[in-house]
Amino acid sequence: MAQKEYSVGYALFIACAAAIGGFLFGFDTSVINGTLDALRFKLGANDAQLGLAASIAVLGAAGGAFFAGTLADKFGRRKVMITSSILFLISAIGSGNPYFFTTAGSAANMIEFIVWRVIGGVGVGAASIIVPAYIAEIAPAPLRGRLATMQQFAIVIGIFSALLSNYFLGEIAGGGAVIMDEVTRSAKDVTRIGSFETWQWMFWVECIPAILYGLLVLFIPESPRYLVARKENQKAGEILGKILSPSVVAQKIEDIKKSLHSEVAPKFSDLLEKVAGKTRLVPIVWVGIGIAALQQFVGINVIFYYGNVLWESVGFTQQDAMKTSVLSSVVNIASTVIAIALVDRIGRKPLLLAGSLGMFLTLGIMAAIFGTAGVDAHGNPEISGAVAYTAVISANFYVVFFAFSWGPVCWVLLGEMFNNRIRGAALALGGLSQWLSNFAISGSFPALLGKIGLGGAYGIYCFFAFISIFFVLKKVKETKGKELEDM
Repeated sequence: MAQKEYSVGYALFIACAAAIGGFLFGFDTSVINGTLDALRFKLGANDAQLGLAASIAVLGAAGGAFFAGTLADKFGRRKVMITSSILFLISAIGSGNPYFFTTAGSAANMIEFIVWRVIGGVGVGAASIIVPAYIAEIAPAPLRGRLATMQQFAIVIGIFSALLSNYFLGEIAGGGAVIMDEVTRSAKDVTRIGSFETWQWMFWVECIPAILYGLLVLFIPESPRYLVARKENQKAGEILGKILSPSVVAQKIEDIKKSLHSEVAPKFSDLLEKVAGKTRLVPIVWVGIGIAALQQFVGINVIFYYGNVLWESVGFTQQDAMKTSVLSSVVNIASTVIAIALVDRIGRKPLLLAGSLGMFLTLGIMAAIFGTAGVDAHGNPEISGAVAYTAVISANFYVVFFAFSWGPVCWVLLGEMFNNRIRGAALALGGLSQWLSNFAISGSFPALLGKIGLGGAYGIYCFFAFISIFFVLKKVKETKGKELEDM
């Protein structure tokens, strides 16, 4: 498609507005990082409950991701995005005040908190699937890779915003969400800002982007592919006319109609095929499931969900741990910009391979450092001097390798690797795989930390980075520059 045959500005506006769902995805899943010590002290959470608190939103996201594709095919992409913004808002309010249905100071507060987190998780899961699919469906092919990475760019901006917000709120409160005992590294009390506790404000900040997202979605069009599937060709043509040259709109609608087979409703049975008399899942769907799972098995969300706990466990102060987490999120943003610049130039597969190799190396270094660290009188691991700097540098290079590869490219591929007939159902399975894998990794980290330490945990993530190298080489096919109708 020639450069003059599409509108960059309008396509960019639509992608940015939709990608706020990605911002909320990143914010919601990372904001808990700064609150874990306060939740332990205020709500009486133990290690297992903290692991559940940090990961339960992910389990809710698995459900949201699983049903989002089907709901989007039935009711439209915009309605699902608006619903997710409402779920984010409800979760933010309830997570910061888990006393609506339980008595303050009771053990049930933690249960109520978890319920609010699950609600937000459903919104996260829906956004994680619908936003990249919507952008892929609305974007011209030459721009699709770069616009699809807006989802991941928005996610990392959301992560950064959550961590930075937590840090500034901690500074306002005088040093974090809790007052720490320097010897035992445990909380003595929570801090306050005005009439409310600092950790409550950390959750409530999310209300602002949640409301903004819901409002902006009202001003973006429905997916033309959804409209063609609903036989609303005139509306689809009007939308495509704002994105593409009028001379190619009619042909584009015909291409969509042929690929959709719109007289047959999308269903999960479409993902099955018969080979030699046996029914099996279509191979490309298995590849999507594998990409989604490996993106999480390399352990990236341990950095963003447990960054403060991780760095505090090796001797960092609460605010220094927050600073390190913020630094990692800045690195994450910068590296995602690299992905946006390269994904349509060198392709999806080379980026994945480079990221896998880099993660394998940096995770190996961290596993060695944390695995050989000494411990203090309270059993806490200790690293200092050059070793501590090496750990921080390795952790941030690990983020670099993930952020320019598996972070954004996973979502780009999931949004474009399936043909239109099976996309909704295949995305549901891919999203389910991604979030269940996320839950397994994030939920197991506190237990791994207690049983095999940081060295053992990072050794496991390093192993999966090694596996991902061969998975990319043998299973992933390049999609750069291809129309969705040609998948």
